[in-house]
Amino acid sequence: MKLIRFGESGQEKPGLELADGSRIDVSAFGEDYDEKFFATDGLQRLENWVEKNKKNCPVIKKDVRLGPPIARPSKIVCIGLNYAKHAAESGMAVPSEPVLFFKATSSIIGPNDPVMLPKGSQKSDWEVELALVIGKKTSYVTEEEAMDYVAGYMLHNDISERAFQLERQGQWVKGKSCDTFAPIGPYLVTKSEITDPHNLDLWLNLNGEQLQHSNTSDFIFDIPKAVSYISQFMTLLPGDIISTGTPSGVGLGFNPPRFLKAGDVMELGIDGLGVSRQEVIPFQRND
Repeated sequence: MKLIRFGESGQEKPGLELADGSRIDVSAFGEDYDEKFFATDGLQRLENWVEKNKKNCPVIKKDVRLGPPIARPSKIVCIGLNYAKHAAESGMAVPSEPVLFFKATSSIIGPNDPVMLPKGSQKSDWEVELALVIGKKTSYVTEEEAMDYVAGYMLHNDISERAFQLERQGQWVKGKSCDTFAPIGPYLVTKSEITDPHNLDLWLNLNGEQLQHSNTSDFIFDIPKAVSYISQFMTLLPGDIISTGTPSGVGLGFNPPRFLKAGDVMELGIDGLGVSRQEVIPFQRND
């Protein structure tokens, strides 16, 4: 299944994108795609419900906004430097174990929402990534069991303000958590629909120019390793996002470096997980 959420920001309803590309409203199912949904075998229950009720589900028009495919999770855990060439372009050694950092869930937006430069932005950058969603609560899981706890996969643009991330004291989270810095979607694709998550092409274009293009076969640490490793340090809850790192081609790696400016357009995609598009806008207060 391809799970979507649609409607105005903060008022999204649950839906599905079907195999023919049409979209249906499954609000009558009565649940959002949140922690409780995943924790109570929601994917299977939804599939069973749709089999019986699909004909009665309203069709969603194509011009309706898509929101994040899942409701705000408890956390976003990211893996840094998970492609060797990206580590090299960042001037950092290939890690001997996964590099972990958090990204605030308040940074999550829909797949085609605008990305706003933060106040004082100097070096905002793009990062196409494969994100996975945890389906069941777990801690201290083994690599052999880890895939049993994966619900599905999403496209993620891990926007990063390098000046905050690398030039200010403290942890990377400061450069990763600005408002709008986590566009996810267009949909959550359930695990059964992705034959091999370790062989997916991923790419990103900036203003029509392809700057990132790689394959998840180049992971330094694969998904079972990542899930197992993270679970040694924290409990993973249903709906949690793990973002698996970006390949080479980020703005920081160019000579001279290239960074985002208002008016830029990012387009990105991963095999089987769809395409997203974000226009960059200047900072504006939204409180």
